[in-house]
Amino acid sequence: MNAPRRTVAVIGGSGVTGIFPEGPVQSHRLATAWGPPSGPIEEGELGGMRVLFLPRHGPGHSIPPHRVNYRANVDALVSLGAQAIVTVSSVGSLRDELPPGTFVVPDQFVDFTKGRPTTFFDGGRVYHVSLADPFCPDLTRTAEGAGRELGLPLAMAKTYVCVEGPRFSTRAESRFYRSLADIIGMTLVPEVTLARERAICYLCLAMVTDFDVWAERPVELDQIVATMHANVGQMRGWLASLLPRLGGVPTCACRQALDHAGV
Repeated sequence: MNAPRRTVAVIGGSGVTGIFPEGPVQSHRLATAWGPPSGPIEEGELGGMRVLFLPRHGPGHSIPPHRVNYRANVDALVSLGAQAIVTVSSVGSLRDELPPGTFVVPDQFVDFTKGRPTTFFDGGRVYHVSLADPFCPDLTRTAEGAGRELGLPLAMAKTYVCVEGPRFSTRAESRFYRSLADIIGMTLVPEVTLARERAICYLCLAMVTDFDVWAERPVELDQIVATMHANVGQMRGWLASLLPRLGGVPTCACRQALDHAGV
């Protein structure tokens, strides 16, 4: 039987560099079998929930998306007791109806990354985990409820295409990605796959910062940063409302992800 969630981790991006209003109560510096995580992991409490926070790109946003040590990040959070991971990401829009300032909760992804280690299972026993439904349904429903209550411009059930980065797309690539997905970013994979391999719940909260280049408007970094700063307060409010609701006994099957995946 599933036990109640007591510890949730947040991987920050999109200008979210901290989540504890009065500061963390503890800071953890860890080493893992895959090297160090992106930075110290802060620990605090929000609404009675034990919360861990890790900035994906490190202190000062110094690590580009293709160089993030995703395995170390996920492994370190799990070693500290995380039973769910909520991530924050900035994304580009591939749809007219998803303008900058929209918040998106994806339910599917397409992987166009190239050189990233994508699994914990590099040798020994082989596991083939299912990613038919890659995001936790419990976390998704709760995030939607919190977002609707706050009146956020919220879009659900969208597909995220993850590209290698750090460059932006060509026009031809962007038009191709439009045939596959609704939003585009650089950090979802392999975070989402590694969380499934550790049998914990995973959710992505995405904030649209720009239209991708299919819209015949070259992506400008200053526009992305301006949109990010204009909406980061709403993202913080969403997290503050969501995280305390993630306790209780989950009804999802995330914790059974490895039960029948081993060869």
